[in-house]
Amino acid sequence: MGMAEQQAEHFELLLEVGRLLSSKIELDELLTSVMQLAARVVNAETASLLLVDPATDELYFHVALGLDPALAKIRLKKGQGIAGAVALDEKPMIINDVRKDARWNSKMDKDSGFITRSILAAPIVLKGRCIGVVEAINHVEGDFTLTDLRVFEAFASQAGVAIENARLFASLKEQNQTLDTLLDEIRDAALLTDGKGRVVLANAAARQFLGDAARLDAAFQDMVMTPPLSDMPDSPAALTGFEAVREQPRLVLAGSVSLIRDAQAGHVKARVVVFRDVTEERREENLKRNFLSLISHKLKTPLSSITGYSQLLFEDSRKKPEAGFLTSSLRTILTQGQKLTGLVDKLLNYTVMEELDQTAPESRPFDLAPVFAQAVEAMEPWVTERQAQIETSIAPGPQPVGDPSLVRDVLKNLIENGIKFSKAKPPSVSVSAVAAPGAVELRVTDNGPGIPPEERSRIFGKFYQIDASFTGQIDGWGLGLPFVRKVVERLGGTVRVESPPAGGPGSVFVVSLPAAPAP
Repeated sequence: MGMAEQQAEHFELLLEVGRLLSSKIELDELLTSVMQLAARVVNAETASLLLVDPATDELYFHVALGLDPALAKIRLKKGQGIAGAVALDEKPMIINDVRKDARWNSKMDKDSGFITRSILAAPIVLKGRCIGVVEAINHVEGDFTLTDLRVFEAFASQAGVAIENARLFASLKEQNQTLDTLLDEIRDAALLTDGKGRVVLANAAARQFLGDAARLDAAFQDMVMTPPLSDMPDSPAALTGFEAVREQPRLVLAGSVSLIRDAQAGHVKARVVVFRDVTEERREENLKRNFLSLISHKLKTPLSSITGYSQLLFEDSRKKPEAGFLTSSLRTILTQGQKLTGLVDKLLNYTVMEELDQTAPESRPFDLAPVFAQAVEAMEPWVTERQAQIETSIAPGPQPVGDPSLVRDVLKNLIENGIKFSKAKPPSVSVSAVAAPGAVELRVTDNGPGIPPEERSRIFGKFYQIDASFTGQIDGWGLGLPFVRKVVERLGGTVRVESPPAGGPGSVFVVSLPAAPAP
């Protein structure tokens, strides 16, 4: 056979080997094919394959090749034995008489009964590092040649690419299995769609609600969605919250849609939808809100009579010196009635706070002076009982925009907190308004114990109060500040807590409301 014919044959053989290797995706199956094809490409009796363990940098025989158990236990350091030398130097090697090579270890032949005469070994190098060594053993027709070496080196290169692809596939498969397990284990429903709304992946919780719907719009077709599903792709936000409601039988799903856009084109290429069943939660919220509203209104009427008549009786008894005990008793009745009225008002504020999620409050420019006056007047019983001091000031500037009655209630809660929690004699609260860029800031400053930094984000949570060891045992529901935050946010503003500029005790609550545009 001429040189040209031999080269053509080798080229065709490598092409066929390449096709065979690229068709193997599973790593174990691929490694077996590599070992079998290694013998074929250079016309050898058999072959062996060793891989590099990245953890120890040692060569080992892969167990998937069905080798003798004794071989599976062998580990070679780089530089040890023929395979180790090839891995260390990262160069192919021909040894046509292994008995004359000091690196040859005859123990494997003795253990297996196989007789090794010659070896052609090549490193499997990928991205500049050796990931294994493939060996062809015993040429069928004499010695291995340099032509065999070049062919075998090309084969090892093909094998390296195939092994890397198989490993990537195995890693991707493992990640997909992990993702599937994770999705099925989480309680929230989750599904993935492509850019056209076709469902690509759905976990068990999602299938429980939506069945086998193939499209996102079909999944929620019997439900009223807020916002509508058709509006979501046009949303500028990456994450859009939604609520889906079915009336009969009642089902409420709440969740979010996350849009994944193409980095270059900008169009939506996928959507991640996560949601959960909040039917029972909403039912309980409605029951709680209706109950509190009912109870509060039912208590309001008799309490108004109690505090009103006790006020009249108290004022009348103060004019009669002989009614000392009666006067003190009426004062107690009046004070406790006013406290109970305040607690009922807080419950009413809670129902208002919940209703703010369903209705839009009034929003218009308004004058702060009467709002300040009404808030201070409402605190008159507290001022009298605690002998407190309240100062107000309004700096020149634009009017705020919002609902004046709600802003008045916000100030009432902040003034009450300032008086209630202060241990100073006398308690002092100042209420001021100053202009800020695009806003009007209402600042309520007290001389109370202050609020530790770690508590400043918690105090706006419903039914939360700072530990009594710090503030003292204070009557209340822990609803005043949550009401303040809810109202201010619904009016398009913000609320924060600051320490007094001069240091020392006390707190400054800063309510920032949008400023009316200049006329």
